[in-house]
Amino acid sequence: MLGIGSKFPEFNLTAVLGNNEMKVVNSSSYNGKWMVFFFWPKDFTFVCPTEISGFADLQSEFEDRSAQILGASMDSEFVHLAWKKDNAQIGKVNFPMLADIGGNLSSELGIKDVDAGVSQRATYIIDPNMVVRYASVTDLNVGRNPEEVLRILDALQNGGLCPVNWKKGESTLNPDA
Repeated sequence: MLGIGSKFPEFNLTAVLGNNEMKVVNSSSYNGKWMVFFFWPKDFTFVCPTEISGFADLQSEFEDRSAQILGASMDSEFVHLAWKKDNAQIGKVNFPMLADIGGNLSSELGIKDVDAGVSQRATYIIDPNMVVRYASVTDLNVGRNPEEVLRILDALQNGGLCPVNWKKGESTLNPDA
């Protein structure tokens, strides 16, 4: 898995947007912004919509922090669109749902589960210089916590030493004190 401090790979993927329009999104589409890039294994499944809608519920919070949410799986843009039309939780999603058909980006990131033929459940926080500042992956059966991803984004943007369970607005640690 691509680690902290690494440059996030260039990408050029077709996305389904909130208005159900399809558009190519690439690594320079969000210049100057933080990106929260998360991958789910498969559309039309059970754990994935709970996570995706969890990120959608917090989208304005991420936007307030100048961060763009990007979600992706190895399903096609047509499958994403069909899922948005079929599932009320997914239908409310307004961030780009990218189609990593063939799993090229997933492979570059080291998160392609070859045995299952899907992307692993991975999350990256990428700074405006396209440097990975946070990376995690969970078991295919275990959903992640979008509120924790938001807390980590806050901590990274804070720039200080953030203790356990630190939240935006709280004091950071001062090693010189």
